[in-house]
Amino acid sequence: MNFVVTSRGDNTSNAIKQKVKNYLTELGLTYHKTEPEICITVGGDGTLLQAFHDYKDRLSETAFVGIHTGHLGFYADWKPEEVEKLVIHVAKTPFQIVEYPLLEVVIRHYGQSRSERLLALNECTVKSVVGSLVSTVEIKGDLFETFRGDGLCISTPSGSTAYNKALGGAILHPSLASIQISEMASINNRVYRTVGSPLVLPQHHTCLLKPLEEDQDLKVTIDHFTWDYKNVKSIQCRVAEEKIRFARFRPFPFWKRVKESFVGD
Repeated sequence: MNFVVTSRGDNTSNAIKQKVKNYLTELGLTYHKTEPEICITVGGDGTLLQAFHDYKDRLSETAFVGIHTGHLGFYADWKPEEVEKLVIHVAKTPFQIVEYPLLEVVIRHYGQSRSERLLALNECTVKSVVGSLVSTVEIKGDLFETFRGDGLCISTPSGSTAYNKALGGAILHPSLASIQISEMASINNRVYRTVGSPLVLPQHHTCLLKPLEEDQDLKVTIDHFTWDYKNVKSIQCRVAEEKIRFARFRPFPFWKRVKESFVGD
């Protein structure tokens, strides 16, 4: 089996990366950076997010597993002291595959026939570079509202515990193939109205954002990447056909992670 190991880059993570690489190579696995069947990340959730984007064109062939060298994450659940146990599992044990839904974002520009398609594991956020974001929101092809405010966050279920939660969005279980739209400081008065609550859309329901000002400069983030766009005609969001695949060697209960992260023992 081909494998790859990625690291957050600090000394501790780099040392564990080298240890995992040496162990798996000794056990007969092949280190293959471009075509891995399993990707082991050492660091935190951000490290696994980066690995997801590095291998987003191999999602049907590559499964992910994370070792955390900081706080327990929602994606990285193995501890440094469990490296030997994980290595033996990877080399000797057929692993279970758990799939999480992803967010598909399609950006279209005025005057261009080609569109840009992006995938997010956690979320996409849309803001105006200057002033408030002013955009219509269409759901399944019908006008739902005209949003005015700081911006909008469209998240996956696994990303619902990140920026979405900070905005007052609901925490969704990753088994639900859905996306969630949460507002950032919407303007609500006698003239401007929005629903004011997060919206959860099921699979095959599409959200389409259309900025009202053609020359409005937008700041769009996909997970931890940020781009500035001009002349955006529309931003389409929906559940992607692709899914991220996690290699599971033991139970990793989602609600237990939520409790440990936000409630405590």
